[in-house]
Formats: sequence, structure tokens, C-alpha cells
Amino acid sequence: MDRSDVTLERMRTFVRVAERGSLSAVARELGIGQSTVTRQLRELEEAIGVPLLSRTTRRVTLTDEGSRYYANCIQVLRLVEQAGDEARGTRGAAAGTIRVSCTAALGVLHVSRLIFAFQDKYPDIGVDLSLTDERVDLVREGVDIALRLGPLTDSSMKLRALGESRRVLVAAPGYLASRGVPVSPQELSIHEGIRMSNVAGSDMLNLEGPDGRSRQVPFSGRFRIDHGLGARAALAAGRGIAPAHRWLVDDLLANGQLVELLPDHTLPSVPLSLLIVPERAGIARVRLLVDFLVGHIGAIPGIEKAKA
Repeated sequence: MDRSDVTLERMRTFVRVAERGSLSAVARELGIGQSTVTRQLRELEEAIGVPLLSRTTRRVTLTDEGSRYYANCIQVLRLVEQAGDEARGTRGAAAGTIRVSCTAALGVLHVSRLIFAFQDKYPDIGVDLSLTDERVDLVREGVDIALRLGPLTDSSMKLRALGESRRVLVAAPGYLASRGVPVSPQELSIHEGIRMSNVAGSDMLNLEGPDGRSRQVPFSGRFRIDHGLGARAALAAGRGIAPAHRWLVDDLLANGQLVELLPDHTLPSVPLSLLIVPERAGIARVRLLVDFLVGHIGAIPGIEKAKA
């Protein structure tokens, strides 16, 4: 093996191809040609002397040797990055790029502003913000941290509970003027509901009354959507009633475009969590952003911060 041909650049390219499973995707991500990615992988395999990847027309997968080499590369690259962070730390400067994934509507309306404030404080740190409601593979997509609403099952990630997102039942005054104002949970079943098609159980509403009793109410309607901003637009347009996160509609409630219904009843809140890729948790800039988000998340309307 010619060790001089085992460069950090080739190792990084190999790691990203192993995680993405696509040469073209990595080429786009790195801003280089696919032929360059192919050449770097070939040169790395020639230097090591074993095949690291198995290529088919549809996907690239790791060989047994490649799996072992990938695990070692992750450790090497993490040490290189941490060494750079520590060296820069002697000058008090944090730099580099953090990749963040966030629930789409929350990211557009609120998290992006927090990131702006973070970058004002740390001008040498770049942030790549990916907005999606899909539960993406953070490692495969090269994400450092993710903000997610709802219960989580990925035990391989480090998890920080940020708090609970309160929800309210809302509708536009125009809709209520034409269809009437429901005064009890039972009356909701005869109203036009705006439902989230990507949320399990959206055909039922769970409401807790002032007596502490929970009630399940059938909830239906002609309009379903898979994006929070779309539901917000439908509510503002008077298309029906919907349970909405307070942060999604707080401004519309404040200016009278929406009104809260059945205020003496409460909807279950939804947990808001921060997922951290374990291998990235020790990076200084990642720690800085995590601490910043934990400290400022309470500024988002309707988010009740987790107790320390």
C-alpha cells in the first residue's frame, strides 16, 4: 500500500459515497464532477489494495472490507476535525459548517431566525438548513443535528428534549360566520376539518375538558395536506377547523385572522426534540449551536421548554 495515496480528501469522498449510496449525489454535494468522485474512489482502492465498494446500476454498497474501513475512516476524520477545532479554539474562533435538518414549517417560521441570530454571534460558522417533515437518515444525509416534532424511535442518536409544543383548535372568522361556532367537542364532527395526511390518527381529536376527562371526537373534512404551511394557508382562507401548533398560527391569532375554539378544552401537546449524530457531538461548532438552540427555543410561541 502506498500510504501517500491515502489522502483525507479521498477518505472524505469514500465516506460520503458509503453514506449516500450514490456517486452522483455525492458529486452534487461536493460540487465536483462524477468522474472526479469515481477517480478518487479508484485511487483509494488501488492504494489500499482491496475493493471497498460494490457498484450496481442502481446503488453503491460497501464490501465487507469497505465496512471495516468506513468505521475507521469515521474515527480518523472526526479526530482531524476535532484537532482543527482545538487549534482554532486557541484563537477563540469557531468556524466550519453545520448541517441542520428541521421540521419544515417550524424551520421556515421560527428556527431560521434563531440560526440567523446564531450566525450573527458566530460569523465564521456556516449553516446548511434542510427543511423536511420526513424522518431522514441523519448519517446518510450528512446531517449533524435535527429538530423533530413527535415521538422518536432512533436510539442511535443522542437526544435532547427541548420541550413540548402546545396546540390549539382554530378557524377563520369567515368560516365560523357561515358554519357556526362549535360550543362543545361533539359539534366538531359536523364541521369541515382540515387534516394532516402525514399524521397518524388525524381522523380523531383527543380533547381534555375542564373536568379533566378526555374525549375522542371524530374529525373529517374534504381537504387533507401533508405540510404545515399548507394547513396554515387553508385555515386563513376559511376552509375549515384544524388543531394547530401555537407557533404555526400565533401571528394569525394575534391579528384576528384566526380565532381559538373551545378554549376550555386542551389538545395533547407534542414533544420537540433535538437529535445529535454521536460522532458529531464533540465538534465545537456543533456544541455551540446545540447550546444556543436549547437556550433560545423558549422564544418560539407555544413551546414550553423542558425542565433542566
